[in-house]
Amino acid sequence: MTNTQKTPLYNDHVNLKARMVDFAGWLMPIQYEGLKEEHQYTRQHAGLFDVSHMGEIRVKGPKAVETLQWLTTNDVSTLENGQAHYSLLPNAQGGLVDDIFIYCLAKNEDYLVCVNASNTDKDFAWMTQNNRGADITNESSYWGQIAIQGPKALQLCDEVFAPIKVSEMPRNQIVKGTFEGHAIMIATTGYTGEKGCEVFIEAQGTSALWNRLLGSAQVTAKPIGLGARDTLRTEMKFSLYGHEIDDNSNPYEAGLGWVIKPKAKDFIAKDIIVKAKEEGLKRKLVGLKMLERGIPRQGYELKTAGGEKIGFITSGTHSPTLDEPIGIAYVESSFGAEGTPVFIDIRGKLVKAQVVKTPFVNKG
Repeated sequence: MTNTQKTPLYNDHVNLKARMVDFAGWLMPIQYEGLKEEHQYTRQHAGLFDVSHMGEIRVKGPKAVETLQWLTTNDVSTLENGQAHYSLLPNAQGGLVDDIFIYCLAKNEDYLVCVNASNTDKDFAWMTQNNRGADITNESSYWGQIAIQGPKALQLCDEVFAPIKVSEMPRNQIVKGTFEGHAIMIATTGYTGEKGCEVFIEAQGTSALWNRLLGSAQVTAKPIGLGARDTLRTEMKFSLYGHEIDDNSNPYEAGLGWVIKPKAKDFIAKDIIVKAKEEGLKRKLVGLKMLERGIPRQGYELKTAGGEKIGFITSGTHSPTLDEPIGIAYVESSFGAEGTPVFIDIRGKLVKAQVVKTPFVNKG
C-alpha cells in the first residue's frame, strides 16, 4: 500500500477505528461498526461519507460551454447559475469514459465537473485532448469532499452551515460559502437516494468540518464506509463505473437515455450512440430479485432454464432495507420485461430469479 493515496480524513478514519482498504488507489474506510448498521443508519438518520477521493475538474472561460457540450451528452446550456446535472463522457466508440456531475458556478464561464476517483487522470486527459478552447484544470488535490445523506441530513446541514438554509435548496443546486475561513461549495446532490448534500471544502479544512458534523448537538450523525455506500446505491439501481458502465457501454442500454440530448446539440460519438438505439438495443440493464436461495455477485452469468447464457450480473448484494438478495444485470432485451424469470449460475447451480421494477426502495 506504499503508493496508495490518503484523503484529508485518513487520520480521522484511523482514530475512529475504521477498517481501511485500498480502493482505486486510495486508502479508504470500508466500514466502521458494520455494513448493515451503517446502511440502515443512513436510511433512518444521517450518515457521513468521505468522498474526498473523487476528482474535481474545473472548466472555465468563454469556450467552457462549447467544450462541455462537445465532451458530454447532457445539455449544459440549460444550466443556470447554481444548478447541476448528471451527465456522461462518451468515448470515440460510443462507450463511456465516465459518468459525472456538472455544477454551474457561473453560467457560460465557470463549471465544476465531479468525476469518479478511479477515472480522474483518464477523464482529465480525455477532456484536454478534446478541448474546444476552454481553460481545463485538475483541482482534485485542492478539494476535500464530504457527503451528508439521510432523512436528518438537511437538519444537520442547516445547523452547521447557517445562515445558509440547505433544507430550502432544491435538488441539484450548489451554493458557495465558507466554513471556519475555508472556501466551501454545498451541493444538494448525492448517490444514496436519500436527501442531503455533498460539500466541497478546501482540503486543509476537511477534518474540522468532519468533526463539526459528528459533534452536532441536534443530529447524531455517524461515519459510513464504502461498503454501505455501495449497498445504498445498489438499492437505488444507480450505475457505478466498472460495474454497470465502462468504456464499452452504450448509455441507452444502461438506462441512461434520459441524459442523452441528441436533438439539442452535437457531442462525441453521437451518431454511433443514437444509431445503436435506432437499430434496436441488444441488451438491457434490469433489476433482479431472487426467487430461490442465493446472492447474486458481479460476474455471475444469467441463463435460461436450459442453460443458454443471456446476460451477467453487474452488482448484487443482500439488501439491508429489504432483507433479501437483489441484483443488477445486463440481459438480452427479449428477457428484460418485468416479471420475466431468469436463472443465475451460482458456482455451477442455476438459481431462479425474476426481473423486477426498480429502484428497489423508494427515494428519501
